[in-house]
This record gives sequence, C-alpha cells and structure tokens, in this order.
Amino acid sequence: MQALPNLFLVGPMGTGKSTIGRTLAAELHRDFFDSDHVIEKRCGCNIPWIFDVEGEAGFRIREAQVIDEITRYQGIVMATGGGAVMHPTNRRLLRERGVVIYLSTTVEQQLRRTARDRNRPLLQCADPEQRLRELLELRDPLYRDTATLIVSTDRRSPRSVVAEIRRRTRRYATSTSRGCHSDLPGYSL
Repeated sequence: MQALPNLFLVGPMGTGKSTIGRTLAAELHRDFFDSDHVIEKRCGCNIPWIFDVEGEAGFRIREAQVIDEITRYQGIVMATGGGAVMHPTNRRLLRERGVVIYLSTTVEQQLRRTARDRNRPLLQCADPEQRLRELLELRDPLYRDTATLIVSTDRRSPRSVVAEIRRRTRRYATSTSRGCHSDLPGYSL
C-alpha cells in the first residue's frame, strides 16, 4: 500500500476544520497547518484587520500564496479557510497535491459554533444566519467539486470525525494503489 498523501480540509466556517485537523495530524504524527493562522503569523495581524485594510480581495491573494506554498510540503494535514475554494487555482492545487476532505455541517450547527467568535469578518453583519446560508449556497458546489471525500461533522465529536477520516483515507490509499476510485464520492481522475 502506498503512503497516505497530504490531507487537506475544506468546508464552511464552523465545521471544525482546525480542531479536527490538529487531532488528525497528531494521531497520524504529521505536521499541521491552518492556512488562516499562517497568514496571520506572517502578516503580524488578525484576519479582521486584513479584511478592514485590504478587503476580502487582498486577503484572498495572501491565502492563495500560502496555499500554494503549504501544499508543496509532503505528509501534512492542512485546514483551509472557508473561502479558499473560491479561487480556481486553490481548488486545482488542493486536488493535485493531496486528498481533499470536505467537512460539512448544517447552518444551524455553524451558528452555534461561531456565535461568540468575533474573528470572522464575514459574519459581522445584521443577519449571520442568512449570510451563512448565502455563503453555503455559493460555495457548496465548489467544496463538492474539489473534494475527494465528504464527511459530515454535524452533532459529532472531533474524535468520531477523525476516526471516520482515518478509516476512509486508508480505504482511499488502498483503492488508489489498485487504480480503483469508484467507491469515493467526489473523486475523479
């Protein structure tokens, strides 16, 4: 069986990408990267500040640079920001350089998980629930198109999600070593 490739987590805010990514990386003895945290560290400021000063477009340029760099590493787990799939180059790089796992959940679960988080500039609006619905409608097809695997995090513990990811990526590694991909939703050659 071939070695498991890079694992990249995509999905909306509040699906648990960072928490699940850290746990998954620890269990697999891999380095973990959170693209949003890498951007903040390099910039020396938080994401809301970047949005305020450079706008979303400026943030997305920084994000694309970080994703290009990090996806070149080998044997890693990376959590992306919720909007990373908006850039076609990001989608292509993620697909080409690893297994992309779409972590999905309901808007209601996202609201519960992000309710007190002021570090989410796209939710600093009058109706966060409506904003989450709009973002999901726009991005869900892109998450699905990019994903190798889709895993729901709704009402589940991070450990149970990690166990499912490990089980399904083991099956993925086995099937790709035999050239068989038919059992993998979202996977295409």
